[in-house]
Amino acid sequence: MIETFAALADRIRDKPATVTPRFVAIDGPGGAGKSTFTLRLARSLGDPPVVEMDDFLSWDDLTGWWPRLEQEVLRPLMGGERATYQQRDWKHDPRGSLLGNWRTVRPGPLVILDGVTSSRRDAADLLTFAVWIDAPYEVRLARGVERDGESMREAWVNWMEREDAFFSDDRARDRADLIVDGASTRPHDPDRQFVLKVSLP
Repeated sequence: MIETFAALADRIRDKPATVTPRFVAIDGPGGAGKSTFTLRLARSLGDPPVVEMDDFLSWDDLTGWWPRLEQEVLRPLMGGERATYQQRDWKHDPRGSLLGNWRTVRPGPLVILDGVTSSRRDAADLLTFAVWIDAPYEVRLARGVERDGESMREAWVNWMEREDAFFSDDRARDRADLIVDGASTRPHDPDRQFVLKVSLP
């Protein structure tokens, strides 16, 4: 089934909010196509703030950074205040262990959380809507190596193993409102449309 980003934006706006602001998570494993999907959905939602999980996680840390995201981003925004946090410096440190620029997110009616584990169990009660992006292992690995270089292949393989273990326990995919095919070959206009794997009520 093919759906438009405009229709999805309407679904998100119409769904009763769990908290304010409406938090929308775009989750799924690395290389599945989450950030591209997020950019296109954000346009249909009027370009709300997007908080990227890549600003917090690193190759060596899939889970331990979440309390910092809660404290520095989620709680201030829920209190109607600006959120200020320091981003990972991927430009100067490919391992993502260094912190770099500061970013401020202003409070608003809707915020997108983009990236791996953004709909994790710890966030489930806060989310208005969760999208899961699926893609085969081989596709995701090829995308990752193309983006980061052949020297990062081993890092990608290790990362994907940790992802599999995390999501096997967390079951984020099972809680998603929508499951999207991030590697579909069906004809569609990718700027306006996406291909569903599973649409949930």
